[in-house]
Amino acid sequence: MLLGTGLLAHAQTPSHLTISGYVRDAASGESLPGVTVRHPASGLGTATNTYGFYSLTLPAAGLDSVRLVASSVGYAGQRWAAPATARLEHVFRLRPATNELAGVEVLGAQVSDEQGPTSTRMGTISVPIAQIKSLPKLMGETDVLKVLQLLPGVQSGNEGTSGLYVRGGSPDQNLILLDGTPVYNASHLFGFFSVFNADALRNVELIKGGFPARYGGRLSSVLDISLKEGNMQEFHGEGAISLVASRLTLEGPIKKDVASFIVSGRRTYLDVLAQPFIKWQLGHQNRAGSLGYYFYDLNGKLNWKVGHRDRLYLSAYRGYDNFYANLRDEPENPNDYSRSNNALGWGNLTGSLRWNHTFGDKLFLNTHFTYSQYQFDVGASQERRYPDNGQVVSSASALRYLSNIRDWTLKTDFDYVPAPNHYVRFGVQLIRHTFLPGAFTQQDNAGGVANATGTGSRTLATESAAYVEDDYRLSNRLKVNAGLRLSSFYVNNRLYPSLEPRLAARYFLTPDWALKASYARNAQFIHLLTNSGIGLPTDLWVPATATVRPQVAQQFSLGAARTLHRGGEDFEFSVEAYYKPLQNLVEYREGANFVNTTDSDWESQVTSGRGWAYGAELFIQKKTGRTTGWLGYTLAWSNRQFAELNQGRVFPYKYDRRHDISLVVIHHFSPTLTLSGTFVYGTGNAVTLTSGRYQTAPYEVYSDFGDRNSFRMAAYHRLDLDLSKTKKKRWGEVVNSLSIYNAYSRQNPYYLYFVQADIDPNNKVVRSPPGYRQVSLFPIIPSVSKAFKF
Repeated sequence: MLLGTGLLAHAQTPSHLTISGYVRDAASGESLPGVTVRHPASGLGTATNTYGFYSLTLPAAGLDSVRLVASSVGYAGQRWAAPATARLEHVFRLRPATNELAGVEVLGAQVSDEQGPTSTRMGTISVPIAQIKSLPKLMGETDVLKVLQLLPGVQSGNEGTSGLYVRGGSPDQNLILLDGTPVYNASHLFGFFSVFNADALRNVELIKGGFPARYGGRLSSVLDISLKEGNMQEFHGEGAISLVASRLTLEGPIKKDVASFIVSGRRTYLDVLAQPFIKWQLGHQNRAGSLGYYFYDLNGKLNWKVGHRDRLYLSAYRGYDNFYANLRDEPENPNDYSRSNNALGWGNLTGSLRWNHTFGDKLFLNTHFTYSQYQFDVGASQERRYPDNGQVVSSASALRYLSNIRDWTLKTDFDYVPAPNHYVRFGVQLIRHTFLPGAFTQQDNAGGVANATGTGSRTLATESAAYVEDDYRLSNRLKVNAGLRLSSFYVNNRLYPSLEPRLAARYFLTPDWALKASYARNAQFIHLLTNSGIGLPTDLWVPATATVRPQVAQQFSLGAARTLHRGGEDFEFSVEAYYKPLQNLVEYREGANFVNTTDSDWESQVTSGRGWAYGAELFIQKKTGRTTGWLGYTLAWSNRQFAELNQGRVFPYKYDRRHDISLVVIHHFSPTLTLSGTFVYGTGNAVTLTSGRYQTAPYEVYSDFGDRNSFRMAAYHRLDLDLSKTKKKRWGEVVNSLSIYNAYSRQNPYYLYFVQADIDPNNKVVRSPPGYRQVSLFPIIPSVSKAFKF
């Protein structure tokens, strides 16, 4: 009812006028999302959408002219005035702001967040790319996901990993979008690096709660990442060289002001550098071959302005990890040798085609056709030749394991601005899923006899959704975003419908203090079967079935936000409390054999249960001046309960972390010298340990395990530092960076293992007493990197 209230009453009449258009970067022509466009005389305003489009309808009574102001963090504000007519169009072109403070130039080095008092949205933060690049780096590599882990409500898993655990949820409950296309595995090297090349990115937005109706399919968060569109004015490039990888990004106009491109690539090269040492080592063993590991990322995008009201985008991404070991003997007898080839690879492939169209000055269309694939592939083959009774006998075998998920998606979204107090969004979505949880093939050839076996079949499923939401300003103090999403999932003749209401409200107590509240219900129709906590790529994506129901979560949030201006500097403060019950969660049963799990038997090895997460988050941010940064604190609980696990008793989630603190500071000594630091502290992870060990036979030792996740590792804390020096060149600039990861070399726990004492015949302990020992991963790690722009 609220969605329809006032739409007819406030429909366009001659007493109103509408101004619409776009906001773009003056230098590159890039669309600028989230820019505020205001009419100061009336107090009315709006914000640009993802593609930089805005539409603002004003009462025409008494207006002889229109004066608008466009403003955004990191850009100089711009004013525009024109005579009042029934329909106006204007394109704002903003230039980066230069904030002079004691000779220091600050260019967008602050967090722009939509948790501010003016928005109804809660738990939403947008981090500028310049901010991400200025923070400390692990081994010299800028990492988007590691920066997001510094925000309240977002936790990392184990040491150094890029996984996101948002408000008590698991990584599979995060919807990660790259140019609107889902990315199923967002990390390289078992989670130590993310797949996103910061040089190619335009915008990074994280939503932790109060989800708008236009997003669905996941329970915990939405990470919406946009690629750059490509400079429409002139050719530019940038890149970097670090200890482990190099990257290069090129962009420029295909036809000025009409079409542009951007291409970006990154690759590690440790395998190349290590190859001479590996060959030397193999040579001492009378063997030859190669072994190593590398990953790469490739991004590309075309942007074509077809006409005044139409624009096309074509983008693609390919990322891949590859472990390989190809070895062979170097025997004196050519008929007596063995040869083996082993490979372990996984990666994402995405593509999207988008069409933007404006119908008049009030209606904006975005139609999106995408493809996404994640695949894990392991293969091993062996060949053996040897003499036997005067004959040469040969044998060969090959084994391959494959797991993947593929999506084809068609989505259409509309932005409609019918009246000054309404911003309506609606749309539909259709997804065709293909699941292959696990497929084995095996081939053997011995003595000229060949055998082949195989398992695995694909499961097809269809997911659909329709939604509508309205951002409705009821008064100058009260603003409400009400929405409804209807989704469904059809698999193996089983239909799962889901009705998902969304509601968020903001109420001004004073001009700079606001109270906020939100409610959202979400359904997730896919599950991730995880065999450990370190993000191994062998985790399996599986659909809801007749016996494994979709995951469902509700989230209730309440908070307050304030902006503060003191001495020409801007501060923002927010506090939020949340409660999130979860249903139909999936875990492996005790003793399940996940190594041999395939599409035919995974359902028999899992059990379903429930969970709940609740807590409070504090966020204090300094946005301007010589020193910027933020302080985040999270107090949280996350529990699980499964009838077939832990004897049905409630237990903490493995990443239940009571206290989580993050401090981020960036200080500009001069326009060319910047020091940044981050400090994190977190309660230790919950793990399951043995409560006792006993021996029933001379060589048989058994363990009794205590309650699930009842033991806490030591607390985690770490300090990272980065010093960057910029040098201007005739052709551009060079940035030299020195980063120190874990500056005071804290030995943080990665995992624990049990050591059993050695007893001599006199029953004396020969070795140290039995007990648990801690394994730590990273000591202090200094690194250097060189970035450049031209």
